[in-house]
Amino acid sequence: MSDPVLYDVDEHVATITLNRPDRLNAATFDLGEQLQARFREADASPDVRVVILTGAGRGFCSGDDVEAAWGDPRMEATMAELGSARPPMTPEVEVILDCRKPTIAAVNGVALGIGMDLAVLCDIRIASEHAKFGQLFVKMGLMADVTGYWLLPRLVGQDMATRLLLTGDIIDAAEALRIGLVSQVVPADDLMPEARGLAGRIAANPPEAVEHIKEGLRRAAGMDRTGLPDLAAYVGNGLARLFASEGHREAVAAFMSRRA
Repeated sequence: MSDPVLYDVDEHVATITLNRPDRLNAATFDLGEQLQARFREADASPDVRVVILTGAGRGFCSGDDVEAAWGDPRMEATMAELGSARPPMTPEVEVILDCRKPTIAAVNGVALGIGMDLAVLCDIRIASEHAKFGQLFVKMGLMADVTGYWLLPRLVGQDMATRLLLTGDIIDAAEALRIGLVSQVVPADDLMPEARGLAGRIAANPPEAVEHIKEGLRRAAGMDRTGLPDLAAYVGNGLARLFASEGHREAVAAFMSRRA
């Protein structure tokens, strides 16, 4: 049996590939656990500066594998945990949100349910012309995960997020681009070259600065005016560290000598 998640690092870019193509990469407990492990590995590796998440075959992730996941003996423990006084965040959600490296979703096909959540969790989304997105939880008599309420409205607006969550409608790549869910739609054959090109441009920058910028964006998300002093303190402390960093010194030297 092949691994449900593949992992590769090339030129400071880690590519994490969901690898159940015969099931359109539908999520199982094993896939979820390996996905968490691969993100932790990328986050901890000094050689990794950017992470690309994609799917093998025709799908990105078609949601939960209802038969394999919901019929798994581990589901009983999960249900007990969900019904506890303070159930934890979904592990995959927490691990991807906590990743300090920039993340790019290269959405090659259907991204439904948890599959759409995985794309939304990434910092940047590029879609193949064949991509489709849907928050199908309501169709199964369920509610969306925290991503649907916290991240999705920030991407597409409250009105559109509400519409997607309450209807369970599936939208194509062109509509996803129109509403701001993705930043780019490309022909299928160009998806991974575009994602790797973008990842390479990010990875070419001083990694300390990139990580500080990502953290600044995370802290500022949803912040109102009263939070700006805390954000300013983070920026000030960050700049103090970065001005003293080797990355800054090398960047200045490269600029002065007109080299990369």
